[in-house]
Amino acid sequence: MGQYFNEDHEMFRQTVRDFVQKEVAPFINKWEEEEKIPREIFLRMGELGLLGINFPEEYGGTNNDFWHTVVYLEELANNTCAGYAGAVSVHQFMATNHILLAGSPELKEKYLRPSIEGKWVGSIAISEPGAGSDVAALRCTAKREGDYYIINGNKTFITNGVYGNFVTVACKTDPAAGLAGVSLIVVDQGTLGFTTNKLKKMGWKSSDTGELFFDNVKVPVSNLVGKEGQGFFYIMESFQLERLVAAIMGVAGCERGIDYTLKYMHERSVFGKPIEKYQVLRHKMADMITEVEITKRFVYYCCDLFSKGIFAVKECSMAKMKATELGKRVADECLQMFGGYGYMSEYPIERGYRDARVGTIVGGTTEIMKEIISKMVIDGVNYESAYKNMKAQEKSEGGSPKSELKAETKPRTPENENSTTKNISSTKNQTTKMTAKEIVYSLPSRFKSDKVDDSALHVFHLKLDGPTGGEFTVDLKDKNVIVQDGLLGTATCVITAKATDYEDLELGRGNPQMMFMMGKIKVTNLGEVMKFITYFNRLA
Repeated sequence: MGQYFNEDHEMFRQTVRDFVQKEVAPFINKWEEEEKIPREIFLRMGELGLLGINFPEEYGGTNNDFWHTVVYLEELANNTCAGYAGAVSVHQFMATNHILLAGSPELKEKYLRPSIEGKWVGSIAISEPGAGSDVAALRCTAKREGDYYIINGNKTFITNGVYGNFVTVACKTDPAAGLAGVSLIVVDQGTLGFTTNKLKKMGWKSSDTGELFFDNVKVPVSNLVGKEGQGFFYIMESFQLERLVAAIMGVAGCERGIDYTLKYMHERSVFGKPIEKYQVLRHKMADMITEVEITKRFVYYCCDLFSKGIFAVKECSMAKMKATELGKRVADECLQMFGGYGYMSEYPIERGYRDARVGTIVGGTTEIMKEIISKMVIDGVNYESAYKNMKAQEKSEGGSPKSELKAETKPRTPENENSTTKNISSTKNQTTKMTAKEIVYSLPSRFKSDKVDDSALHVFHLKLDGPTGGEFTVDLKDKNVIVQDGLLGTATCVITAKATDYEDLELGRGNPQMMFMMGKIKVTNLGEVMKFITYFNRLA
C-alpha cells in the first residue's frame, strides 16, 4: 500500500486500532442494548485528537491529509458495530462539513471547536417524510423576520438527531425559487419549538436516529451556512465525501466479516474436519476475498482523486454503489457459513448482517447511484464542483471583468422591428402553451430588479436545441435586462438544454433537481444560475 500510505499513516492506524480495541469493542454490546452511545466516548476521541484530523488547526484540528481520514474510517468500521462508526462519521464528515466549507468565521468558531473537542455532537437534517433523494421537494421552511429565521416543518431518519447538540437543517427560505430556494441553517438542541422523537431500527441500534419537529423555531440569521439559496448546491457537493465515507467503511466492514468468518471456519468441525477444508466453502470465500480486494483498490483510486481535489462524481457514485452492495452480499454469505449460530444475537455476524443492509440506502440509494452513472457514461452528462464555481464567482465579483458586449449589437426592444419580445399573460392556458423562445423573451416582464445588485453585470448564453428554441443572450446590467438573439459577448454562464426540457423546467412540468442531476439542464457556473433563478418570477 506504499502508493497511498506512509509510515505516519500506519502509526496513526495503530493508534486508532488500539483505541477501538480497548475503549470501543468491549462495550459495543452494551451500547447496542441501550441504543445509545455514551457522550464520554466522543470526549475521549476529542482528547486523542481523532475528531479533528480533517479540520484546520485554527479551530483545534490537526489538518491531516485525506489518507489519515481513510485510515481512520477503516479502523472505526473494523469493530463489528456500524452504528457507532456511522454516528461518528455523520458528526465528523457531514454535520460539520458544510460549516467548515461555507460557514462564517463566527459560525466555525462556535460549532467546529466544541465538535472537534467532542463536547458537542452534530447531525445533518435533509430527509423528510416526503423528500429523501429529492431535495427540491423539501417542505421544511425558514421565513426571515428581521434578524431571525422562523423554521417550520419536520425531518426524519436523522442520525444523532435525538442526542446531538445541534443540527444543520436543509430548508426552503424561498419556496417559490425551486432549487435556488434551499438554504442550510444550524439549529441548537433545546431551542424553543424544536422537538425530537427516537425511531426504532433494524440495525445501527447504538446510534440514535430520530424524527425532528420544528414549530415556529426562532433562529438567528447568523446561523445561516454560507449564502441563502445555495443549500442545494452545498448538499450536492458534499455528497461526494459522504459516498466515499460509505464506500471506505463498506469495504472495511467486508474485511472484518471475512476475518471473523475465517476464524470460525478454522475452529468449526463437521464430519470430522474443519469446515474450511470443504471446497465449496473455500472457493466461496476465495471469490468474496477477491472481489473485496478489487473493490478496495478502486475505492482507494477514488480517494486519490478526492485528495487531489478532483470532482469525481462518477467514480464516487460507483464506489459507493459497489462497496455497499458488496457489503450486503458478503454479510449474507458469511452468516451462511455459521449455520444456525449465525442467526443468534450473541454472534457478531448477526449484527453485521443487520448493519450492512442500510448501506445501500444511506447517502443515496443504489438506484440513484446507477442513474447518476448512466447519465454520465451514456448521456455524456458532466457535473461541476459547486464550491469551485462559487469561489471563482466571488473572485470575479471582487473586481475582475466578467464580460463585454460588442458595441455594434442591437438589443431587442418592443420598438425594434425585428423584436420578438411578447407581453405574456400569466393565465394558465397561455403559459402552458409557451415555447422556449417565448419563455426567454418573457424574462423582461418577469424581472425582479430589486434582487439585482446595482453594480452587477451578468451575461447568460442560452443554447436551447429544437424547433421551439434557439440561441439567446440575456444581459443584466444596471438593473435592466435585455434579451437578444444569438450568442453575444463573453458569458458569465452558459445554459444548455433541449428546448422542450427548458419548457418543462420553466412551466413546472419537470422536477428541477432531477433535471439538473440528470443533465437535462447543463450549466457552466452554478453560482450564476442560482442568481439567475432568483432574478425572475416563475411562470409556474
